[in-house]
Parts: sequence; C-alpha cells; structure tokens
Amino acid sequence: MATTINPYLTFEGKCEEAFNFYKSVFGGDFAFVGRFKDMPPQEGMPPMPAGSDDLLMHISLPIGGGSVLMGSDTCQGFGPPVTVGNNITISISADSKESADRLFKGLSAEGTVAMPMGDTFWGSYFGMFTDKFGINWMVGFDKNSPS
Repeated sequence: MATTINPYLTFEGKCEEAFNFYKSVFGGDFAFVGRFKDMPPQEGMPPMPAGSDDLLMHISLPIGGGSVLMGSDTCQGFGPPVTVGNNITISISADSKESADRLFKGLSAEGTVAMPMGDTFWGSYFGMFTDKFGINWMVGFDKNSPS
C-alpha cells in the first residue's frame, strides 16, 4: 500500500500570507490555490460568512521529496475555530478508494467524524475526522490521478 502523509495547516485569515512566506523559503510554485468564492453551494451547508470570499479554501505547495505543505483559512460553520495546537491536521493521500475507506474506518474508530467519506466537487473521494486521541485527520483518494 502506497500512501503519503502531509501536514495541513489551518489559519484565521492569514493562510495566503503564511503560504507566500513558506514559498519564499521552500521555493517552487503552488500546485493549487482555491478560494471560498470558488466553492459551489453545497446542500446542507450554511452560506459563507460575509467577507470570506477571498479567503483560501485550499492551497498546496510541493516542498520536495514528495511532500506537500497544504493549508486553508477557516470560516464560521466550516470547521472549528483556530486554536494553536488544533490548527495542524494530518492529510493522508491513499492509493485507492478501498484503501481510503480502510484508513478512514480504522483511524476514526471511537473518534468524531466531521465529514464522512464521499465524492467532492474537486474530484476527490474525501473525509475528515478527529481520532480518539484528539488528532485531526483528512483522508482522500484523487480519482483523477493515474494509478
């Protein structure tokens, strides 16, 4: 089983500033930059708070050796408030949908699921949870990635 684990950082409105700083240190180019205004409406999700359109929904910066530094801003209703210590999530990129399901089920046992595994508008099969030890996780499988 080939999986990768990458750090995912969460900010309150400073994600773009932070990632421009990280880019100045690591070099390279952003692989993806998506803003909350780019997100289509989702059934059952609250409307985006005023002033959040230009905040980062997701950004990724390859930093070498197959590692990717990822991050986002948080908005009310779209994740817990940022508290230093809970603003780092471990992101797992699985090599298959079955592997993603197995990892999600195993790691989330006795934890709190924030987003069950499911298809997303960005083309991934994805879910989020906090494990029974209080660690935040994201598990995904990029369905558009060559096998």
